[in-house]
Amino acid sequence: LADALLRETELFYQHLLEGNLSAVNFIDSDFTFVNRRLAQHYGLPDVTGQQMRRVSLPPDSPRGGFLTQASILKTTANGTSTSPVVRGNFVLTNFYGTPAPSPPPSVGSVEPDIRGKTTIREILSAHRDVAPCNACHRKIDPPGFALESFDPIGRYRNRYRIKVGDEIREELVVDASGITPEGHTFRSFKEFKQLMLADKDIIIGNYIMKLLEFSTGSEIQFADRQEVGEIIARSKINDYRVRDIVVEIVLSEVFRKK
Repeated sequence: LADALLRETELFYQHLLEGNLSAVNFIDSDFTFVNRRLAQHYGLPDVTGQQMRRVSLPPDSPRGGFLTQASILKTTANGTSTSPVVRGNFVLTNFYGTPAPSPPPSVGSVEPDIRGKTTIREILSAHRDVAPCNACHRKIDPPGFALESFDPIGRYRNRYRIKVGDEIREELVVDASGITPEGHTFRSFKEFKQLMLADKDIIIGNYIMKLLEFSTGSEIQFADRQEVGEIIARSKINDYRVRDIVVEIVLSEVFRKK
């Protein structure tokens, strides 16, 4: 299963690149790559054999895009539990390019009253009552709450699994709803993805900037921003096709002069 998780993400990106498909698939797609074991993990029917292959996702599937792939979900969990803070900051950093700032020095000495709290949402709600924490958590928590629909190894869930003695119980209901700092509400991860699709220009623009930095080995400078903006604008005309983006980058002055 561990091997299949990695291969899914590698094959997914390779497919977008070789097929010159839209980078909008980073956010949501109607297909992914699985073998029998990974399909079983995701609850996808009628997949046999160990060979990884492209499969269409059912219309009601919560999968689609990078964020629903178990390799990503496993990376943003500690193996036994999930954290909306870790996952939320992952989304802000890697999709929006706006990582949360480090906590103020005073936060370490101020602890919220979490006595009697039972869910991670309630604990974080108490944490947000501490004024220095609120500004960042208003941004971090919404995508993290949306991703609570997935357990530490990427399985979809409606309830949390809790170990009581030798017994595993599923009692507490997962609440994947939230409200963004801009005031947009969502009730599930699928609805949150619709908000991300509305932000596709920001998300794919961040991808293009990160790909430029990766390919040149240096950060984008202020003097480069006009040309980077032109690359993003030209890529948008053709629906942000992944191979076209790579070609735009390689032919750019930013790439050639680094």
